[in-house]
Amino acid sequence: MNIDISDILESINKESTKEVELTLDTFSSRLGDFPITQKAPVKLHIANIENAKIEIDGSVDLVVGTTCARCLEPAPTSMHIDIQKSLSIVDGVPVDDDMEETDYLIGLELDVDRLVYGEILVNWPMRVLCKDDCEGICKVCGMNLNKGACNCQRTELDPRMAAIQDIFQQFKEV
Repeated sequence: MNIDISDILESINKESTKEVELTLDTFSSRLGDFPITQKAPVKLHIANIENAKIEIDGSVDLVVGTTCARCLEPAPTSMHIDIQKSLSIVDGVPVDDDMEETDYLIGLELDVDRLVYGEILVNWPMRVLCKDDCEGICKVCGMNLNKGACNCQRTELDPRMAAIQDIFQQFKEV
């Protein structure tokens, strides 16, 4: 959803608080597509400070449908995102102070979905686990070890010792 900020730019020290519905349903990245299963409205506070700067502060809570990195079971991830952007006003047009890309700003309209997408991208967890002590899956048979143990031999030997292991296997056959 887009918000027109031209009225805020025209008035010195004007502030506006808005609650905007997020229309973003899926978070897409190189890791894949993740559905946004729950989302609260985005609360934004936009302020024109002395006609020199636009401050955008806000927050949103969402739940993204992800999978556990160990067992590949569904592991919904709750995210609380705080938004803080500061834009300088140069010739009546907002420009990012940190020279970051402002794809969330199209002319004098603020694209809330692109703004939240960028914040999700920055706040994405490095690794998602269904629980801290997740056992993962068996590397041999693929069974989820959280649901029970399998009978596979899971001891990993040093590959440099493979020749000696072959000798022991030959002696077992005799």
